[in-house]
Amino acid sequence: MRGKKTRFLFIGLAVVGLLIASRVISFYIDWLFFEEVAYQKVFVKTFTAQIISGFVFGIASFLFILINVLPVCRIKLLPIQIAFSNQMGVTLNPDLLNRLSKPFSILIAAVIGVFGGLWGSSLWNQALVFFNATVTGMKDPILGKDVGFYLFQLPFYESLSIYAGFMIFFALLLVILGYGIKGGFSVINNRISMAQGVRKHVAVLAGLFFFRVAFGFYLDRFQLLYSPHGVITGAGYTDVHAKLFALGVLVFLAAIVGVIFAVALIKGSLKQSLYPVGILVIVYILGIVVYPGLLQNLKVAPNEIGAEKPFIEHHIAFTKFGYNLTNIDVRPFNVSYNLTSQDIEKNGATIKNIRLWNESPLLKTYSQLQQIRTYYKFHSVDNDRYTINGEYRQVMLSARELSYDDLPSKSWINEKLVFTHGNGITMGPVSRITKDGLPEFIIKDIPPVSSSNVKITAPEIYFGELTNDYAIVNTKIPEFSYPTSEGNTYTSYKGTGGVALDSLLKRALFASSFKTAKILLSSDIKQDSRIVYNRNITERVAKIAPFLALDSDPYIVVSDEGKLHWIIDAYTISTRLPYSKRLTNRVNYMRNSVKVTVDAYNGSINFYLSDPNDAIIKVYDAVFPGLLKPMAQMPSDLKKHIRYPSEFFAIQTSLYATYHMEDPKTFYNKEDLWEIPSYNKKPMEPYYLIMKLPEEKREEYVLLMPYTPAKRDNLAAWFAARCDEPDYGKLVVYTFPRDRLVFGPRQIDARIDQDSYISQQLTLWGQRGSQVIRGSLLIIPIETSLMYIQPLYLAAEDKGGLPELRRVIVAYENNLVMDENLEMCLQRLFGGKKLSQTTVQSTVAPKETSLAALSKEAMKLFEKTKELQRQGDWAGYGESLRKLEEVLKQMAR
Repeated sequence: MRGKKTRFLFIGLAVVGLLIASRVISFYIDWLFFEEVAYQKVFVKTFTAQIISGFVFGIASFLFILINVLPVCRIKLLPIQIAFSNQMGVTLNPDLLNRLSKPFSILIAAVIGVFGGLWGSSLWNQALVFFNATVTGMKDPILGKDVGFYLFQLPFYESLSIYAGFMIFFALLLVILGYGIKGGFSVINNRISMAQGVRKHVAVLAGLFFFRVAFGFYLDRFQLLYSPHGVITGAGYTDVHAKLFALGVLVFLAAIVGVIFAVALIKGSLKQSLYPVGILVIVYILGIVVYPGLLQNLKVAPNEIGAEKPFIEHHIAFTKFGYNLTNIDVRPFNVSYNLTSQDIEKNGATIKNIRLWNESPLLKTYSQLQQIRTYYKFHSVDNDRYTINGEYRQVMLSARELSYDDLPSKSWINEKLVFTHGNGITMGPVSRITKDGLPEFIIKDIPPVSSSNVKITAPEIYFGELTNDYAIVNTKIPEFSYPTSEGNTYTSYKGTGGVALDSLLKRALFASSFKTAKILLSSDIKQDSRIVYNRNITERVAKIAPFLALDSDPYIVVSDEGKLHWIIDAYTISTRLPYSKRLTNRVNYMRNSVKVTVDAYNGSINFYLSDPNDAIIKVYDAVFPGLLKPMAQMPSDLKKHIRYPSEFFAIQTSLYATYHMEDPKTFYNKEDLWEIPSYNKKPMEPYYLIMKLPEEKREEYVLLMPYTPAKRDNLAAWFAARCDEPDYGKLVVYTFPRDRLVFGPRQIDARIDQDSYISQQLTLWGQRGSQVIRGSLLIIPIETSLMYIQPLYLAAEDKGGLPELRRVIVAYENNLVMDENLEMCLQRLFGGKKLSQTTVQSTVAPKETSLAALSKEAMKLFEKTKELQRQGDWAGYGESLRKLEEVLKQMAR
């Protein structure tokens, strides 16, 4: 028996030891990571805060429970006589239980102390923010508290209230159970009788419980400023004139009830102690439920706009503050349709940067044309701008990352030592296509080949969006770099990313952390080999700054030196701003306060403060000094690629559709409500464009979103976020006149469907074996006019279909044209005169025009046409026949 006990004890100690060892190893691995990225101070500050917070809450929990259970231990359990039916019985000797009660009580207090400590350590962020809180200078209009109290202090107070409630509940439960077992309670003539010491103990805990209830009522006063209503979020007329007063009364009443209840219980008047509790419940029902309901129905509802007017004003003001919508420049946009070819020439930068490629079809095309090998993958397509050979151009680019799921031969050596990184990017202009309807490339292939001044000197991508597993670099086995016609090319890592495996102890610790002995046993690992981990860029950044919310669309940038960097937009968010409209995730405050850069080769991370006026980021700057760098310190070649995040802009535009109405009556009646336009059952998304804003002197990179009036299809306004310095972050809204019709996306989409020629072509192309993909409908402001542009792609219906840009549709005023490219559409709209090369740069790559070349082209098309006819592909047959006709016309000139 003793042997079994010893065995179980040994197993238990071994399990505890393994858990502790695992935590220690995880701690050390994390420390090495923070040392690698040079943010040791952040790690120390966070860890110290967790330890102190956990220790304070753990000790407080242990002492509070211990103080309450020790008095129970002093009561000696009397011998218990147990009688059986045959008039025989046994007497239980309680000496063992009396001796064990104190150690058992200490053990219970210790266990609760451990759980309290673990819970308290999770409050490290709240604690740091609480003790570094700052004032914002903006006060709530009801209670007069600074907004900083709600953002930084109230969450911690609420956590303390929850903690106190749990501790008092557990103490009461343990005390009542303990006294019940040891005979502290007795029932005589259906009455509960308690010893004097027991009554005092329970009375004190009951009094603390009611003080906790009083504190909860006090905090509920602040919660009124988040309460949802039909019209607003925040305290309304009923909340302010009924519930707020009732909660104030309940705060004092609950405290008084606690005192009376405790005194009555000590005197032994259990029944009398319940009377004040009943009064508290009645006051709560009358003050929080009955009276507010009557006030709402009898006074507020019949005259809601008059009663709620000041509170609607608060709601509008705080919502606009919460989402940074307070400083919007609203300008009129008087639409006139008098564009000429000269205006098109003058706005050439806008015309040649109109995006004809959508992300989805372009991603498919890039994947088929530029993935090169199956183990490479394009995760997404990014939109940016570069100066290409002296011209400001909008481009689309995508990183060629390594996909471990698609490796041809999976083994530990292949996955961790040989295939370690992606290679380069693919980049192309947003508007240019080849004669086959495919995108033109500025940068392509492996190793990257550039046709412009943008060169890539370090194409290896060790840190990206797809990669997350560890890799070991600079080993005895060369790393795969890229394939060539002669064979594979190999390389060796020369960067500073990762942790050096320069000792047997480190290798053993990493082997334990990643649960593989191969790291320890492999003979291919050298003294100067490095293990690269935490390679997913969003997880890498989140590990350092978990208090920042990260944008879901990081984008890759090529520096002037030819190195690759990732830029991630980071947000400070809160659910605690009074009166502000909440999103579906309860967030009601949001700022794009930080720009994060990650070196794709070394993994080095930098945080740049892009919104120094944000109250939340000021607090974190004080909590972690040195973590956030001024925006002026960002390298200029990266700074010129920062852009206004479309994710944040989508939230802002959605809210501004309602909150541009500042008059309470207009807001209440929704008289001027806007909507995000939709067509084909999909809402429009913000889109980037290089354009010259009205009344501005130069083209710039902007983010656009149009609006339509609620339940109508015409345009009401368009919203622009400026992305270039020195105007970065400025928001402009252009409103259309209400006395004239300005076509909206759905109306243009309907006109396209109703056009007999276009409809016929779409039907023809959509026949067997072909799929017509209609691209995004873009609204392009030029001077004081609007053009609507939609690209059409053709692809085979199977999954391997390669999308080709085959047509462009342009609508201007009442005119609607469809042609092979944007240049031809503009020629048809603005005169037969060919627009200059500098204006549109021909959205199609130049073709050979010699007679011999045209003859060869005609013969190819003729053979292709016959083949398509034999296959029964009539859509392809018609398209090929049309191309043949064009070539023959060129030969006849």
